[in-house]
Amino acid sequence: MTPGSNIPLTATRVAVDVAAPVRLDVSGLLLGANGKVRSDDDFIFYNQPAGPGVTYRSGGGTAPDAILVDTGALPAGVERIVVTASPDAAGQTFQGIEPTATIRNADDGSPLATFTPPSLTTETALVVVEIYLRNGAWKARAVGQGYANGLAGIATDFGVSVDEEPSAPPAPAAQAAPPAPPAPPAPPVAPVDPRVAPPAPAAPPAAPAPGTGKINLDKGRVSLQKNQTVSLVKGGRPLLSQVKMGLGWEPAYRGKDIDLDASVIAYGPQRNHLDSCYFGKLTILNGSVKHSGDNLTGEGAGDDEVITVDLGRLPAEVSGLVFTVNSFSGQKFTEVAKAYCRLLDAATGEELVRFDLTTAEPQTGVMMAKLIRQFSGEWEMTAMGEFVKSRTVRGMVKPAAQAL
Repeated sequence: MTPGSNIPLTATRVAVDVAAPVRLDVSGLLLGANGKVRSDDDFIFYNQPAGPGVTYRSGGGTAPDAILVDTGALPAGVERIVVTASPDAAGQTFQGIEPTATIRNADDGSPLATFTPPSLTTETALVVVEIYLRNGAWKARAVGQGYANGLAGIATDFGVSVDEEPSAPPAPAAQAAPPAPPAPPAPPVAPVDPRVAPPAPAAPPAAPAPGTGKINLDKGRVSLQKNQTVSLVKGGRPLLSQVKMGLGWEPAYRGKDIDLDASVIAYGPQRNHLDSCYFGKLTILNGSVKHSGDNLTGEGAGDDEVITVDLGRLPAEVSGLVFTVNSFSGQKFTEVAKAYCRLLDAATGEELVRFDLTTAEPQTGVMMAKLIRQFSGEWEMTAMGEFVKSRTVRGMVKPAAQAL
């Protein structure tokens, strides 16, 4: 696997072991839809080796430690299991160490996928992979997100109470877990998901196509609600042609202009910002992404601004696109009516996917939708509708990366 890629899980019970030339501490975190643990009990590691549906397994010093996940035994509300690793030696970084995670069928030990995070240097802790729920089906995603401030940094991101780093794990010969340390640490989110990610759906998904675990384009236009996802697949084939993302809005009060700016931000597999396309930079990524130009009023029928994306020509390093709208003049989205985004087939003009923004907040920016490239090569579109305090696309780069 490569960073950001994902696979469907073909086994209900899986084990994730992480091997390296040095001994590693491997941990697991049970996360809800908000990306946080429910309590410190959801941090599974050598001193707290069992939780609902998740178990820590020691390698005894001769084999890699592992986190076992029984997706059928996870409690309701747990939508993601994050697996982390850190060198056992205090202060040691991943410089020169290439950890490899192997996802296995826990019942017969057969490997389902492997992942070696690239380009590690000063990181002292790492979110390696995540097991996550998407449209009723469990998947695994390669993450590879590093932290320079150890497991405490990971733990804080996911809501675990951390007063200090945990003590060293028990000696290899000891099978029973020693007393719990004062405050265990934990791991983060992928990103992106990761899509990192992608992000857990809040609204109930529309009915998927028969025989699949996700919505696709086989039945024609798909209307999304916030946090719902559609796979850009039609007739069993990924959509890899030119598409247009049309974004539109109207003033909430008649006779008042509303000047908003639509943009798209491109990211690499580790949520790294590659480029942004907006009214001041109409073409990026070797012409595979183009902007129609600025609309200063929001008046009139149809799309106010259009961004064309050639999915088949996007560079291989592009794994995510986030479409945003900002109010440079400072007008809030409570002054905007009928904001929407829609994905069209550029060749035929056919509307493929639509998302109507049904809520508004007194903010100057909103993340409307994201496109995420899957391990299989297909793209998925997720409706977002997340508001941000930012008048320009530059201020959207960091929150959009976190939302992948």
